[in-house]
Amino acid sequence: MERKKVGLALSSGAARGVAHVGVLAVLERKGIPIDMIAGTSIGAIVGAFYAAGKDISQIKKAVMSLSRRQMMSLADFTIPTRGFIKGKKITGWLKSVIGDMDFEDLKIPFACVATDINTCREVVIQQGSVVEALRASVSMPVIFTPAKWQGQYLVDGALMDPVPVRVVKEMGADLVIAVNVVPYIGDQIQRADAEDLGKPKEPNIFSVLIRMMYIMGYQAALSGLREADITIAPSVGHIRPDNFHRARELILQGERAAQRAIPEINRQLEA
Repeated sequence: MERKKVGLALSSGAARGVAHVGVLAVLERKGIPIDMIAGTSIGAIVGAFYAAGKDISQIKKAVMSLSRRQMMSLADFTIPTRGFIKGKKITGWLKSVIGDMDFEDLKIPFACVATDINTCREVVIQQGSVVEALRASVSMPVIFTPAKWQGQYLVDGALMDPVPVRVVKEMGADLVIAVNVVPYIGDQIQRADAEDLGKPKEPNIFSVLIRMMYIMGYQAALSGLREADITIAPSVGHIRPDNFHRARELILQGERAAQRAIPEINRQLEA
C-alpha cells in the first residue's frame, strides 16, 4: 500500500517562527516523511532552508545567529517613500545560507506565499530564484520596501495566508501538518513575558505593525487551520515577535509541541 504524501505548512510569526526549526528536528528524528513544504514569511525561510537540504544543525546555527545586533546590521535603511528598509542586506543573508538556488534545484518541493500589494491578492511562488521569493514573502509593509517579482510588487504573505494549508494541499499532500505560531492576540496580551512585567513598554513601529498583522491575520489563520489534518502549535505566545535572540527557547518549544503530536501523526499515516 502506497503511503500518504505528507505536506508541511509553516506559518508566519516573526521571531516566533524560529520554533519551526524545533518541529522539523523532531519530525526528522522520528522518521516522519516530508514530501512538500509551503511557508509564509518566517515559515517560508525555515521551510526553504530545509527544502534546500540544509541539515537541522545548519538551520539552527543560522537562526541562532540572529541576535539584536545582527538584526540591526541587516537593516539597510532608506528614505521611507515605500518602506524603511531596502532589504538588500536581508537578501544577502538569505543567499549566504541557502546559496543562489532556483526552486527546481530544491530537494523537496516548496512554495512560499506573498501578497500583491496592488491587487490585494495572494501570490504563491514556486519558480525562479528562491532568495527573491523569500525576500517577497517576508516584506512586512512599511518596514520593508515591496519586492518586485514578475512585474508585481509583493509584500508579506501573512496579510493573506498566514498558515498556507490550502497551498500545500494543492501541491498534492494527502496529509497536511500545519505548524502555527500565530497566537490569538488576546492570549498574547494577557500572557505578558516575565521580562516585560511592570510598567508596559511603549510599542515601537515594528511591534505596532506586527500586532496589526496578527489582528488582521488571525481569522485567516483559523480558516487555514480548519483544513489541516494535524496542527502543531508551539507555546510561544509569551515571546515578543522581535525576540530573535531567544532562538534556543523557541526551538525547544517547537520540539516539545512536535513531540506531543507524533502519536497522532503516526496514527494518521497508518490509517
